[in-house]
Amino acid sequence: MVSETSELHLQERYRYARLALLLMVSVALCALVAVGLDNLRDLITRPSRPTPVSLNRSDLPPEHPFDQRSPPPIMPKLASMRLIENPDPDIASQFVQMWRVSGPEICKALREAGIETSEWRTASMRSTTYECYFQRVYKQTEARPLSSTYVKIKGNARGDVFEIRGKILGPKTADDGGLDPVLMRLFETMVQQVRWNDLQETLAPIRSLRDVDYRRFGAYFSFSRDDTSENGFNFALNLGAASGPQTRTRQYFTPDRWARAPDPPISAALPTAFRQGSR
Repeated sequence: MVSETSELHLQERYRYARLALLLMVSVALCALVAVGLDNLRDLITRPSRPTPVSLNRSDLPPEHPFDQRSPPPIMPKLASMRLIENPDPDIASQFVQMWRVSGPEICKALREAGIETSEWRTASMRSTTYECYFQRVYKQTEARPLSSTYVKIKGNARGDVFEIRGKILGPKTADDGGLDPVLMRLFETMVQQVRWNDLQETLAPIRSLRDVDYRRFGAYFSFSRDDTSENGFNFALNLGAASGPQTRTRQYFTPDRWARAPDPPISAALPTAFRQGSR
């Protein structure tokens, strides 16, 4: 009786031991599975590292000219187009009158109009002044000429004009009493070549042999009777600033102060979109 009870207790103890062992094994397996899942998750989310491979220097990509972390290089800024464009005398002469024609050009235009001026050349061997002129005596006495025409354009070797000056004595007149058309071409050509539109208004009084006193935008033109002769007329066209603003404007726009334009012009080499955006 006692032996059967002891055997039952022993079997009961073995059964509890097996259950405890099975429970421990189950807990250990669960722990291993949890650790394995964590490691697997890390492997999936962690960026892969390339396996180091020995490369030749020729196989390496070219180095970047500057560090990726450093700011990009500053590109040079081009100056405004207004600073590098060729100077425009037409714009400048809206403030003060400026010569828009060279000495050789106006001399050639007068010759083509029938006023046979000389070539543009130095006035003398030692002079720095250049000029062309026309002089013709139509009638004279032993003492003095009675009918003549004289005109001179003065400037420098570069062709810049300083002044236009002349005199007509005993001019021929047309049937209507106005100045002879041949002489009138002298003044018409001069006004046309200078290209000051407001100077056109002086032609009508000159044709009628009336005095002209034109003072505008730093330019002076006169056509008046000669005090030393009864039928003579003097004329002169020159530039001279008459006020402080005109003096400063003339100095600002004088070609000697202009920067030398690039050759070829920079604006012509720029893309169209950039040229339009810079205006």
